[in-house]
Amino acid sequence: MSKRHALVTGAGSGIGKAIALALAADGHIVSLAGRRAAPLEAVRAEILSSGGEAHVHHGFDVTDPSAIEQGIAAAIAKSGEIAVLVNCAGEAPSAPFEKTDLALWQRVISINLTGVFLVTQAALASVRRAGNGRIVNVASTAGLTGYAYVSAYCASKHGVVGLTRALALELARTDVTVNAVCPGFTDTPLIDGALDTISEKTGRSREEARASLARSNPQGRLVTPDEVADTVSWLVSERRPQSPARRSPLPVAKFSEDRDDKPDAGQEARL
Repeated sequence: MSKRHALVTGAGSGIGKAIALALAADGHIVSLAGRRAAPLEAVRAEILSSGGEAHVHHGFDVTDPSAIEQGIAAAIAKSGEIAVLVNCAGEAPSAPFEKTDLALWQRVISINLTGVFLVTQAALASVRRAGNGRIVNVASTAGLTGYAYVSAYCASKHGVVGLTRALALELARTDVTVNAVCPGFTDTPLIDGALDTISEKTGRSREEARASLARSNPQGRLVTPDEVADTVSWLVSERRPQSPARRSPLPVAKFSEDRDDKPDAGQEARL
């Protein structure tokens, strides 16, 4: 059976990197999409050293329709139709609502929400041509509830969840599934930035701030990127022999928006 092509945005670090590594280990040809070449090349080297196949597509700015169009076209030309699309690019700056200026608001919405719209719209025709297509949007528990001091982030991730549900409805009678993964606080470079902000604003140490975020997760600890990647790997599989909860210590709750004959369409996996 020929390898399926997976494109991952934000693949240079954190959750995106973990997803790219997992999909490569599963046998996908992985297109590593992101703005900066160096971290993407490092991920590619790691994949190649493990016997996988990956290609770098840098300059892939999810806020720039032209860059997206060029990146999608280059990925298809290099690796074939996109069978799996994972939207993972994002950022999570924090600020009190009254100090959230329009520039910050627009930047977060543009990257986290509009970026998902633009990339998915550009790639969807290819995903449909590939057959048994899979689209996974990396959202957040901030897309299901609210958190103080990240109003723009919460709004963007609520939007991603809503977009996921809407597109799942539209594609329910096709062979394309659309799902969102909603991790809690995850041990990534984004968290490192949050810890710095919390320490600066509250006077707490980074260790105290980290412990506070960990307590917000049901597991009482930070989620690992590999655990998120494990869930994505399961969602995009054409055959799902077991729940990711069996392969991971994380409980995975499925919030169902079932659609006709598509029992997984429009669901959010909450970690």
